[in-house]
Amino acid sequence: MNLYKRIKNIIKKPEAPIQEKSVLDLEPGDIVDVSLVTYQVVGRTHHPQRNAVFLTLQDGNDVAYLKIEKREQLQHELYTAIDGRLDSFDEIPTTIEMDDVVYHLEEQYSGQVLTAGNTPFSMAGEQYVWDFQSDDRKLLRIEWQDGRMMMYEGESVIPADVQVMRAT
Repeated sequence: MNLYKRIKNIIKKPEAPIQEKSVLDLEPGDIVDVSLVTYQVVGRTHHPQRNAVFLTLQDGNDVAYLKIEKREQLQHELYTAIDGRLDSFDEIPTTIEMDDVVYHLEEQYSGQVLTAGNTPFSMAGEQYVWDFQSDDRKLLRIEWQDGRMMMYEGESVIPADVQVMRAT
């Protein structure tokens, strides 16, 4: 190697190390482990104003949903879709009783969402969300977008139980 190449290599900036994907950056095709169950991410709904994502996960025929929101710390919630309907999204009550569990409205918000892959709502647009919690910390989530309503039941997951296994 000649002297010019040696000097050039000394002066050249080192390549930046490749950063690992965080759970907020997961996209369809990535693999994630949640509470010792390995899922493939098949869809992603991103709520940019809230710094939150709602991932559609699949393990064989089982479908689950992982909500990740960055506040003071990352918050993780694992949901499954449930059957149910309400008469109107304009009249969502502040208290809902289902299967002898009483859920209280914790938070209500709306905003533009971006979607990728297989999600409950196939297009980006304005989405309305109601988050409920029971006294025994069970969660209920209601989403409404473009005339369609989805309901989910779930629970909080500690951050250590969510691991990115492989990211694209």
